[in-house]
Amino acid sequence: MLKKLLPCTRGVRLPMALAPVFIAGEVLMEILIPLVMAQIVNVGLAGAGDLAYIWQMGALMIGLACLSLLFGVLAGRNAAVGAMGFAKNVRERLFAKIQAFSFAKLDKFSTPSLITRLTTDVTNTQMALMMGLRILFRAPLMLICAAAMAFYINARLALIFLAALPLLAGAIFLISSRAFGRFKILLTKYDKLNDRTQEDLTAIRVVKSFVRGDYEIELFDKSIEELRAASFRAEGLIICAMPLMQLVMYACMLAAAWFGGNMIITGDMLLGDLMGFISYVSQILMSVMMIAMIAVNLILSRASISRIVEVLEEPAGMEEPVQIQPAAAAGEIVFENVSFSYPGAGGPALQNISLRIEPGETVGLIGGTGSGKSTLVQLIPRLYDATAGRVLLGGVDVRRQSLAELRAKVAIVLQKNLLFSGTILENLRWGNPQASQAAVEEACRAAAAHDFILSLPQGYQTVLGQGGVNLSGGQKQRLCIARALLRQAAVIILDDSTSAVDTATDKQIRRALAAESRSRRVTTLIVAQRIASVQEADKIVVLDGGRIDGVGTHVELLAGNRIYQEVYNSQQNPVQKGVAEIGG
Repeated sequence: MLKKLLPCTRGVRLPMALAPVFIAGEVLMEILIPLVMAQIVNVGLAGAGDLAYIWQMGALMIGLACLSLLFGVLAGRNAAVGAMGFAKNVRERLFAKIQAFSFAKLDKFSTPSLITRLTTDVTNTQMALMMGLRILFRAPLMLICAAAMAFYINARLALIFLAALPLLAGAIFLISSRAFGRFKILLTKYDKLNDRTQEDLTAIRVVKSFVRGDYEIELFDKSIEELRAASFRAEGLIICAMPLMQLVMYACMLAAAWFGGNMIITGDMLLGDLMGFISYVSQILMSVMMIAMIAVNLILSRASISRIVEVLEEPAGMEEPVQIQPAAAAGEIVFENVSFSYPGAGGPALQNISLRIEPGETVGLIGGTGSGKSTLVQLIPRLYDATAGRVLLGGVDVRRQSLAELRAKVAIVLQKNLLFSGTILENLRWGNPQASQAAVEEACRAAAAHDFILSLPQGYQTVLGQGGVNLSGGQKQRLCIARALLRQAAVIILDDSTSAVDTATDKQIRRALAAESRSRRVTTLIVAQRIASVQEADKIVVLDGGRIDGVGTHVELLAGNRIYQEVYNSQQNPVQKGVAEIGG
C-alpha cells in the first residue's frame, strides 16, 4: 500500500528527508541535558560548591535547550510541509482517478464513501505521516540513546526498565493485532453517516413537504449511534492500554528512585547520577509510549490507506484503447447487436439492439419506464460500455476512439439537470470555455433561455446556488440544453430533457434543434415520454423491455405499432377523448 502512494511524495521529498535530520539534532541535545545536570550536582554542588562551574554548565544547559527547541521547530515545520504536500498529491490522484471512472465504477463506490476517502481517510493518512516523520524517528532514536546513557551511568540499575519492556511490548501488540479491523468498521460507519446526511440534505424539500422530519431525525440518530458504538469499540483498546503503560512507566521510575537511593546510601552511586538516570529512564519509557501512540495512528491510517489504495487500484472501467483509431467527424451512429447489463442486475437492460442513424438525422426514442432508452444513448459517449456487440460513431467502434475526442463529438443532456455553483455564464461556458458572449446568447435563444435570463437582476452574471436551487426545473433544463448546444458537437443527445418545460417551449427548442441539424448536419437523439416531443423526428425508435419494438415515422408507427398507438392514445387531450367516447 505504501509503495502505491510513494509517487505522491513527489515535490515534498526534501522536507520529508530534512525532518528526521533535525529530529536527530533535537534528540542529541535532549540526551546531553541530563548528563550536564548530573555534572552540576556531582561537581558544582559537591562540598562548598563551585559557583563558576555551576554558571558555566548552566549556560551550557540553556544553550542545549535552545538548540533542541530550534531543531524541534525545524523538524515540525518540515514534517508538516511534507505531510500536507503529500495529502494534497493524494487528493489530486484520487480525484483524477474518480474523474476517470466509468458510471459502472461510480455505481460501485457510493458518493458518500468517495467523499469520506477524499477527506477523512486522507486526513488520517496525513496525520499519521506527520507523526511518523517526527515520532517514528524520534522515539526509537531517543530509546536507543537514552538506554545507552542509562547503562553508561549504572548498568545494574538500568536492568529495571528491561523488565518493563515485555509488558509495554505486549500492550502494543494487543493494540496492533485487534485494532485494525475495528477501525475499518469505524470508517464504514462514517460512510453510512455521510450517505444519510447527503441524502437527507439533498431531499430536504421532500422531507419538509411530507412532514417526515421526525422520521429522518430518527434515522440520523441511529446512524450516529452506530458510529458512536464503533468509535467506542475501536478506542476501547487504547483506553485500556494507555493507563497500563503509564502504570508501568511510573512503577519503573519509583523502582529506580528506591534502588538508586539505596545505592547512594551505600556509596555506590552519586546523587547527580541518580537524577540523570531517572531522567533517562523517563525518556526511555516516554519513547515506548510514543511508539505505542504512533502504532495506534498507523493502524488507523492503515485502514484509511487501504481504502485510498482500493480506489487507486480499481480499473477505471473506461480504458483508453492501445491503438487509437480516428473517426470521421460526421455523426453516423450504428448499433450492432448491442446488449448491456448493469452489474448485479437481474436481467439485461438492452438485448440485441441493431440500429443505424445517419448523419444529420433527428431520431426520437420512446418507450415505457425501464425500456432502456437512457441506457442506449449513454453507450454512445461510453458512459457505459456495451457488454456485447458494438457501438460505432463515424464508422469506428467507440471503444477504439480516444475518450476525450469521442466525448468532444457528443453533447449530452442527462435526465438529472446538474448545474454548478457560480454564475449562469460560467455554467453555460462549461460546454465551451472559449465561447463568446454572442455565441452564448445565441445558444440560449435556441434553448428558449435568453428571455428568462435577462429577467433576472444580474442577467448572465446571476449567481446560482448549489445545483441551481434558485431556478425552476424548466429553467435548469433550458440552461443545460444551451450548455450542450454551445459544445458544437456532431451528436446531441437530449435524455428526457424537456419534461419540465411547457409544450410551446418544447416546440420552440425542437425547431431550434432542427435548424441546428440542417445547418451543421448535427445528429440529434431525443429521449422522451411525450409523443409531441418526437413526432416530427426523421424516425422514431420504440423500445420495450430492452428490445426494439418498432422503427419508423410518426405516421408509420401510428398506423402499425401497438405500443406507439397506446402511448399516443393515452396522451391525447382528455376532453377530446371524452367527447369521442360519448359520441361513440
